[in-house]
Amino acid sequence: MGRYEELVAGWSWDVPDRYNIVQDVCDKHPREKAAMVWERFDGATRELDWGELQDLANQAAHVLGEHGVDPGERVAVVLPPTPETAAIFFGTWKRGAILLSMSVLYGDDGIAHRLKDSKPRVLITDKANAPRFAQHVGETVGELLILDEGDGLLAGAPTDMVSYDSAADEPAQLYYTSGTTGLAKGIVHAHRYLLSNNEYEICHVVQDGERFHGMGEWAWAAGIAPLLGPWRLGAVQVVLQREGGFDPRGQLDFLSRNAVTNVFTTPTAMRSMMAIEDAATRYPCDFRRVCSAGEPLNPEAIRWFREQYGLTVLDYYGLTESYPLCGNMPWMEVREGSMGRPMPGWDVRILDEDEHEVAQGERGEICLLARSNPHYPLGYWNDDEAAAETFGGDWFHTKDAATADEDGYIWYAGRADDVIISAGYRIGPFEVESACIEHPAVREAAAVAAPDERRGTIVKAFIVLAEGREPSEALGDEIKAFVRDRLSAYAYPRRVEFVADLPKTLTGKIRRIELREREAEAARAQSA
Repeated sequence: MGRYEELVAGWSWDVPDRYNIVQDVCDKHPREKAAMVWERFDGATRELDWGELQDLANQAAHVLGEHGVDPGERVAVVLPPTPETAAIFFGTWKRGAILLSMSVLYGDDGIAHRLKDSKPRVLITDKANAPRFAQHVGETVGELLILDEGDGLLAGAPTDMVSYDSAADEPAQLYYTSGTTGLAKGIVHAHRYLLSNNEYEICHVVQDGERFHGMGEWAWAAGIAPLLGPWRLGAVQVVLQREGGFDPRGQLDFLSRNAVTNVFTTPTAMRSMMAIEDAATRYPCDFRRVCSAGEPLNPEAIRWFREQYGLTVLDYYGLTESYPLCGNMPWMEVREGSMGRPMPGWDVRILDEDEHEVAQGERGEICLLARSNPHYPLGYWNDDEAAAETFGGDWFHTKDAATADEDGYIWYAGRADDVIISAGYRIGPFEVESACIEHPAVREAAAVAAPDERRGTIVKAFIVLAEGREPSEALGDEIKAFVRDRLSAYAYPRRVEFVADLPKTLTGKIRRIELREREAEAARAQSA
């Protein structure tokens, strides 16, 4: 039996009857222990030990209590990543309330839907964003609280310990899916969900006292889990408050100056960094571990990072509903393009439409045995019917398609509804996109099915060019030939369209459905 098999066989979940996230992540640490290094885009910096952060958390809990936040109430947060924002998170759980953290990048309609659906007791934001939410006060929001640097919301509040004795199954976190169709649904996670984030023990192998940085925003699972999970294990969080979009040079400079050794990144961020040819020379870093999740990690991104920093990035996979399902461990062979193997304690299978396991190498849907670990959701907020349909069966269906090789490595093949069928061939868009990105002129790519009179559908690639490259018919033909040579004679893009950007969800995933609908509409207009 190999090391992976031994780990899986010996894994068990230790979930106590009573458990509260804040007690495990914040309150247990010695007051003198380093907790956070914070830096803002304008150069402002702060360093906090756990005593300071614990005091802020208790102050936040007292303030929330004064404003009527009781167990089960919702606390909505629209704030940048600051020590006070983290304290509000902790204060919410100290009151037994449910946290709903939202991004300032959400549109007004998206926030309005979340507020109407969740009806928070308070919404906490800053002065810059407050005018966006004033109209909701009294209708869907009980009260609007303004938290700005030095404005006194927390200042002067007592620092006496506030604690809430919650059951492990009590609701703690409300995430809204960034779905591609319909209104977002609120996914309710219990306090116990944090206990299942074992990627920080097994993939990141977080060490006590080391400096950790997560690139995800504190508004979804891929931002909050990399904040709480490493903190729980004793890491020092190194936090960057950005201005505007992602700046790859600024990001690497930040990591270098702050001596960060353990990083959670995303493929989108890594592809942006790949434009910096001399990254390691200009921004030297002594990384011990770098992991990626959120969307498939292209092999070329892994190779670029290895060439620059001498380290293999470990890809892992999960969803807001259940995170993480699969991963690469540091002692495993990394097969570039694979999301690794099912995480210990997660019963993950690749199933067909009848929930039967597919044969090795066959395409199927990634599914999780329901209620098999602490991360399994309590359900959807205010939608019992949808919750029963999604979470009430024997299996949770991810709607992600994949194959497994002879050693159990999982290979992503696209969304279950993204498959391209052309002239009888079934083509996964991810492999086409990955081949496109291998071309030096291509920065990003999305492959979708486009209507074709002869073949029914063909593969079309939407291409974002690298800096300094100009679109042309000749370059389009070159990319087609490049992919055909590397992939197959049937799976290459027969059409190429150059675009300035690709439509994405707020979590950075490409919205292929938007591109497919655009193609279908164009075909209908042409035939009319």
